[in-house]
Amino acid sequence: MNNSPKIIISGGGTGGHIFPAIAIANALKRIVPACEILFVGATGRMEMEKVPAAGYKIVGLNISGIQRGSIVKNLALPFKVLGSVRKALQLIIDFKPDAVVGVGGYASGPLLYAASLKGIPYLIQEQNSYAGVTNKWLGKKASKICVAFDDMEQFFSADKTLKTGNPVRLEVIDIKGKHFSGAELLKLDPQKRTILVTGGSLGAGTLNKSIEKHLPEIIAQDVQVIWQTGKFYYKGIIERLGPDYHPNVRILEFLNKMDLAYAAADVIISRAGAGTIAELCLIKKPVILVPSPNVAEDHQTKNALALVKNNAAVLINDRSAEDTLVSEALKLLNDKSTCATLSDNIGKMGLPNADEIIANEVLKLIKR
Repeated sequence: MNNSPKIIISGGGTGGHIFPAIAIANALKRIVPACEILFVGATGRMEMEKVPAAGYKIVGLNISGIQRGSIVKNLALPFKVLGSVRKALQLIIDFKPDAVVGVGGYASGPLLYAASLKGIPYLIQEQNSYAGVTNKWLGKKASKICVAFDDMEQFFSADKTLKTGNPVRLEVIDIKGKHFSGAELLKLDPQKRTILVTGGSLGAGTLNKSIEKHLPEIIAQDVQVIWQTGKFYYKGIIERLGPDYHPNVRILEFLNKMDLAYAAADVIISRAGAGTIAELCLIKKPVILVPSPNVAEDHQTKNALALVKNNAAVLINDRSAEDTLVSEALKLLNDKSTCATLSDNIGKMGLPNADEIIANEVLKLIKR
């Protein structure tokens, strides 16, 4: 292997794809500081902002997914795919990568397909417990597929598959000894029981409705809530409730210091994205998962069930959350024995160092 390998990392669309991609890039840089990394994302998606903020160059492809319920918007999709594959081929010709990594998201498909046409070895990082159509198809020519859940041989060739876990942001899971500083930053009482509600960077409508509807019950039990609404919902919630609704309630659009929020919480309510689950397994706190129904192949439910079958999380389905989520969270908060069991079992499912394991697998492709 040369001393300054060139690697393209493709994908994005959500924080669940972008943050693992950046974690892999950071690990590659730690192992081989001289390596050159180029990201390829989808124009207009959040990776075009987050990746440069992390210190990496990114190029955008004009690609999007299938728009459910809109035939007209999908008419341009074949042309976008063809145009994106053409641009991806040109990027490979110009950049001359030694290996390519796909983390999922719109841009991953055209770039990996272009790599296969040019004979460039590529690695797929499949984050979910149920592989999507594109990754199943691309997996046939992949040199390596790194997965985060068991039983993935149903989607990929067993001899190519390696269970590594999902890369996480190291600064986010570093919560030891931060309970009091987390409570202080969020202006909360460190002695009071606290629920953290997070629907990801964009937010989750069901979680927000569930919390807003039952705030009086939370306050009546003198429980605190760290409520991360997401950017789509924050303004409306603040307009309805005001910025200082109650001393026990912290309403935030986004959590910049996620480690401190995790540290301050006694129970966590979350969607079931693969990246979030990877963090929660390493944080080792009792979790209630409400899988999003608006994802391909209902993969968040499958992600959540992988924990539930090991008694490592509580699952509430999206349809019933508005009525039952808060009561279940308060019940769990009052049940120290169940909290301890969930914490212990979710911790057993944690896979640390996924970023470095995957980075080393990428470098092995170049040595071949």
